[in-house]
Amino acid sequence: MSGSRCQTLYPFSGERHRQGLRFAAGELITVLQVPDGGWWEGQKEDGLRGWFPASYVQLLEKPRKATPQPGEDTLNSHLPPGWQSYMSPQGRRYYVNTFTNVNGYHISGTPVHQLDSAHMNLRKASGDPQTPGSPAAPRRQSKESSLTINCVTFPHPDIMPEQQLLKPSEWSYCDYFWADKKDSQGNNTVSGFEILLQKQLKGKQMQKEMAEFVRERIKIEEEYAKNLSKLSQNSLAAQEEGTLGEAWAQLKKSLADEAEVHLKFSSKLQSEVEKPLLNFRENFKKDMKKCDHHIADLRKQLASRYAAVEKARKALTERQKDLEMKTQQLEVKLSNKTEEEIKKARRKSTQAGDDLMRCVDLYNQAQSKWFEEMVTTTLELERLEVERVEMIRQHLCQYTQLRHETDMFNQSTVELVDQLLRKVDPAKDRELWVKEHKTGDIRPVDMEI
Repeated sequence: MSGSRCQTLYPFSGERHRQGLRFAAGELITVLQVPDGGWWEGQKEDGLRGWFPASYVQLLEKPRKATPQPGEDTLNSHLPPGWQSYMSPQGRRYYVNTFTNVNGYHISGTPVHQLDSAHMNLRKASGDPQTPGSPAAPRRQSKESSLTINCVTFPHPDIMPEQQLLKPSEWSYCDYFWADKKDSQGNNTVSGFEILLQKQLKGKQMQKEMAEFVRERIKIEEEYAKNLSKLSQNSLAAQEEGTLGEAWAQLKKSLADEAEVHLKFSSKLQSEVEKPLLNFRENFKKDMKKCDHHIADLRKQLASRYAAVEKARKALTERQKDLEMKTQQLEVKLSNKTEEEIKKARRKSTQAGDDLMRCVDLYNQAQSKWFEEMVTTTLELERLEVERVEMIRQHLCQYTQLRHETDMFNQSTVELVDQLLRKVDPAKDRELWVKEHKTGDIRPVDMEI
């Protein structure tokens, strides 16, 4: 299809329009329609077509004039003098006053032939959806549909959409730690990811303390073996003769044998229990810091994007007020100077609207990136926790097995330990912990204008 060409300046996800055209920066697009309102229809070189913000592209040649939709000529004949009717990309009727450059949408339920210049003025239609660059664009809709907390946008509680858990029935980390919460003192805010990270670091510390416990047990075994060996070489009652002397000598020898058993037991404890506990995920703390810094950097970027949105929103409000004031002046006094000022104010208002849309798109991209990294990282933390628990369970089982192999011990003392180790259930442990520490299971949503 023939038409003018443009090059994209910024990436656009296409999610803000039900027929949005997704593209990256630097792509070439053939412009198909250029209606008023700041949205154009175009087609990429791969054949995909859709709507996109005009402020996201740079024209390489002059665009063709938008052709009226079928029936628009008939509709325009019923409008007051100076008004023209168009169809917006969202499928809503759009009007432009060619005398004053004021634009607006058709008020639902109002017959077209009753629309006069007063009805067409956007200040009179505050409840209708409008483009961000139009005067008095309402923020009521975005306030009702979403709520931004600590720079993260969530669905509004009053109209909460149903969200399916990412991993239903598993009490997964990726489902329950999206919100922030106050710390135990109630002074500072802690993110859900920080709570998960603290659990991982605590688990690492517990693992280290278990290794220290086994180390103490090894010392006791080594010291005991040393004392038994020393006692077996004691010369007391060495002069006993006959069969009783033989029995006495054998008793002392049994002490040496027992010392050897304790020494082997301590050696196996060191190589098969203590050392693996110490070496498992040796760089765990360093890896966790990398994850923490990465997620924290994404949250900072999200906060920066949100600040830019609020700045652009404020700028748009100021431009709208300026345009509204100049429009009121025109109603009182007609002059070429006022008309030129309105045109200039309208261009600035439209540009401010485009800037706001671009800032919101960048914010949504930053939030989407943070969301993806949160899901990926929390699932990895969950996997590491299961791995940690299973590793410790296996080595504690090895500890009890070594006890069983050391036949001089009373085996009944470790039977209960064996039973409890067989009941270790990481999934159940995770469920209980998540129920106690979860911060919120409502996932973020895109910010809307």
